[in-house]
Amino acid sequence: MVSHERVNPDAVGIIGICGWGGFALNAAASDPRIKATLTSTMYDMTRVTANGYFDADNSKEKRDAARKALADQRTKDYQSGSYDFAGGVADPVTDDMPQFVKDYNSFYKNPRGYHKRSLGSTTGFTKTTSITFMNNKLLDYINELDSAVLMIHGANAHSRYFSEGAFEKMTGKHVENENATVGNKELLIIPDANHVDLYDNMDKIPFDKIESFFGDNLK
Repeated sequence: MVSHERVNPDAVGIIGICGWGGFALNAAASDPRIKATLTSTMYDMTRVTANGYFDADNSKEKRDAARKALADQRTKDYQSGSYDFAGGVADPVTDDMPQFVKDYNSFYKNPRGYHKRSLGSTTGFTKTTSITFMNNKLLDYINELDSAVLMIHGANAHSRYFSEGAFEKMTGKHVENENATVGNKELLIIPDANHVDLYDNMDKIPFDKIESFFGDNLK
């Protein structure tokens, strides 16, 4: 147990990986005790749910169709007394699948990331989990975030645009696959790294940078 005397309640750090990166930024925007936020290979879950990947489904018509499908699924789940699951990561993968699907498979379906209780490795979330993200914008107020943020993303990650978009919202600086620093906000692009490399690839994760970031901002 950590002694209360050793904890500075006004110098809290937070780390969020993948979807939890967006949640970490949202938490920091709502809680000024958080002085340092690290996101790694971040997803904006509300953006991808409402707009589709790369904002390809960003229209009222496509969102209405998604809302209808989710509502119908809720009715089906109620009537059956159970929940349908979306299914975990694709397995096996085929040559014509997107590279990021293959990357996810390399993590969740193999010893490096497989776990019998992992939703990515097994059933996936329920089909209606995403309904909570459809009409919300997770990162609406990160432009008001005064505390330090370090965002890390792989240059080859399909999800890189989430970090770039969040960084632009925080700082007003447009970036594309490049490092950038504005005040106490930094975007660090890791060369030759994909999305899941920053889950567990010890040669790609910049541990020294992470340690110095928290050391400098949690004094």
